[in-house]
Amino acid sequence: MGSVSQIIGEVKKVIVGKDRTLLWVLTTILARGHILLEDIPGVGKTTMALAFSKALGLSYSRVQFTPDVLPSDITGYSIYQKETGAMVYQPGAVLTNVFLADELNRATSRTQSALLEAMEEGQVTVDGQTHLLPQPFLVIATQNPTGASGTQLLPDSQMDRFTIRLSIGYPAPQDERELVLGRQQGNPLDQVRQVATRQELVALQNQADSVYVKPEVVEYMVALVGATRTDPMILRGASPRATLSMASMAKAVAMLKGRDYVTPEDVKTVFIDTISHRLLLAPEAEARDISAGKLLQEILRKTAAPKLR
Repeated sequence: MGSVSQIIGEVKKVIVGKDRTLLWVLTTILARGHILLEDIPGVGKTTMALAFSKALGLSYSRVQFTPDVLPSDITGYSIYQKETGAMVYQPGAVLTNVFLADELNRATSRTQSALLEAMEEGQVTVDGQTHLLPQPFLVIATQNPTGASGTQLLPDSQMDRFTIRLSIGYPAPQDERELVLGRQQGNPLDQVRQVATRQELVALQNQADSVYVKPEVVEYMVALVGATRTDPMILRGASPRATLSMASMAKAVAMLKGRDYVTPEDVKTVFIDTISHRLLLAPEAEARDISAGKLLQEILRKTAAPKLR
């Protein structure tokens, strides 16, 4: 498989000056996670997802979520075949390696919820029949800030299934100039080369799965997540699913650093970005303009990290 620098290098042909975000996306892919990109329109969220699909040799499909998109557009549906008298399954858009859910929070809650089974179990059920999704499978969803025209909050159950929430943000002036100049030679997406196969990516995901986590580090992760459930400024803390996501991300970070074991520093690296979007803050915290990130930073400061021998 192409090196991390090769993969990032290909995506950087279309996304300039956002190296940290690109590395987080690749880490989440290796952790078999799902990614929520929350940002204003036009900063390259969908373009980045397409670039990763091309660089990793993955099939993809894209749905522009609008209020008239139906659950069956996502999961598929059964249609009566007159010749055989049987119901034949017609695959939906989610049966792919990378599913691009563009502006997910513009769809109805019912359509948003159609993704839940796919994200959690890698399958969809239509008319009582279960259909497995291709592997690897990941959802890269984009979301405009709540309050933008036609948007609504994603269901809490769906937010919890996203491994990480990222923001691309506006480019620096010099990066924006490079972006404009680069398009004078055509669409930069056409220049993105495949540097990996599906099989190589799955092998690397399996390698990340096998990274060892000592019991002391597991206890540290449990303590961090547990602290979100007792903090008076947090109305609802992180779920056990969040703990599992954090462990998977820490394993992927350790592997990218060339280690086969997780350290407390790996946990600290992923804690805020994998937990913050899952929390429901108390009204007092919102009134005092205290963000989830600030609360999690304080939890990190107060929770003692183990010293590995």
